[in-house]
Amino acid sequence: MSTGSKRSGRRARHAQRAAAPVIDPCPPGQIGGAFKPLTDLEITQIYDTALRLLETLGMGEVPDRLARDLRAAGAQPGPDDRLLFPRAMVEQAIQSAPKQFTFHGRDPARSIEVGGDRVFFGTGGAAVQTLDLDTGLYRPSTLTDLHDFTRLQDTLANVSWFTRCCVATDVPDNFDLDVNTVYALIRNTTKPIATSFTLAEHVAPIVEMLDIVAGGPGAFAVRPFLKAHISPVISPLRYGEDAVDVVYECIAHNIPMSCITAAQAGATAPATLAGFLAQSLAETLASLVMVNTIKPGFPMVFSNWPFIVDLRTGSFAGGSGETAILNAASAQVSNWLGLPSGVAASMTDAKAIDAQYGAEKGITSLAAALAGGNLIYESSGMTASLLGASFEGFVLDNEMHAHTYRALRGIEVTEENLGFEAICQSVLGDGHFLGSTHTYDAMERDYYYPELADRTEPRTWADEGATDAWATARARAKEILATHRPQYLTPEQDAEIRARFRILD
Repeated sequence: MSTGSKRSGRRARHAQRAAAPVIDPCPPGQIGGAFKPLTDLEITQIYDTALRLLETLGMGEVPDRLARDLRAAGAQPGPDDRLLFPRAMVEQAIQSAPKQFTFHGRDPARSIEVGGDRVFFGTGGAAVQTLDLDTGLYRPSTLTDLHDFTRLQDTLANVSWFTRCCVATDVPDNFDLDVNTVYALIRNTTKPIATSFTLAEHVAPIVEMLDIVAGGPGAFAVRPFLKAHISPVISPLRYGEDAVDVVYECIAHNIPMSCITAAQAGATAPATLAGFLAQSLAETLASLVMVNTIKPGFPMVFSNWPFIVDLRTGSFAGGSGETAILNAASAQVSNWLGLPSGVAASMTDAKAIDAQYGAEKGITSLAAALAGGNLIYESSGMTASLLGASFEGFVLDNEMHAHTYRALRGIEVTEENLGFEAICQSVLGDGHFLGSTHTYDAMERDYYYPELADRTEPRTWADEGATDAWATARARAKEILATHRPQYLTPEQDAEIRARFRILD
């Protein structure tokens, strides 16, 4: 065969891979919940233990403002200045909490409905290092990295919302950091976005910036397209004053929130998995009670994130089997309560884009999705036990999520799909199914065709450069960053923001 014909065939294969399917066989928002690691009895035992903890131990270090509000809502004084939450008080908060809400995108077509049994992958994290595209080594994350990560993920269909994935370590001032983080998000994507606020006094000025984008004073609160990530509970069983202050400010400005519990097994929570689930559930319920005491029915993602440490070394173990089963169980319990659930998965401990990376991400993210986690955080681009973020990781994880959504979609058993007539025709006719209408119909409807994964035979793979997944993903990430430069702020909006805030890009 001539070299020209080889190149022609290669171009044809690449064009076929790049072509968009007629029907997306695995869009975001597939239904989860088939995987149930806990029995109903076990869930009830965990739930009852969590309520006993809140009723007998309660919460410590309750800020004065919150303590007044909680006492007025029925909390009782306990030993050592702790506040105890009667069972009825907790169950009232569960009852009054919204079971679903819209997580708006600036582009309404990109909004998602949080709650029920739908599963969406997105981001989280506060990585302080970036896996450099050119050197393949880690370096401190920068504000430029955050802009680049935001516009990269803007092109990835299976990343349904974007929380800043890295910290701009080159911005030392906390207010400048919070402002420029949000600016990077609104400039580079119209998906639903999320961020953290270092201090409560940073919330109101940033809402002014969001109002500029939304159309004027008060416009953002009407249709909030940014969600706050807050950890108001510090394990074990106490509140954090600065984070509680942020909660009050976010509620005042109608910013929906994820209240994240991030206990660590064997360190800040029991090493036994059942005991961990009971304490972590109690702590996340304490956040729910707080939010619904301040404003009943305020949208909150019940973000119960079990974290594992290697008890031999103390190192974080985000890619472990224990992480997979605990986050799946957490999703199951949250859904059993009927609350919008948030869990964390795909937090590989691998530093390189290698076999460890793929195995840990695949196991943990699939388990969380099968269990029905509504929002699966940390699921895209995170490496090195959440210390790192990777451009190549984003594009590889986007493809992994498509496979997961296809698994969640399951098997549609219909008279047509059972194929009785097609089997008869093939057996009595050509003796195969290649080229049949039944096969062509299924080809686009039932199968997902990855863009990055290599399915060629070994000789073709060698002829085409013998590239591995890391090299393929690096090339794809560089291509996106070189070509996708969205203009999501008008010149007038950008000028007004820059006139009022110190924008550092």
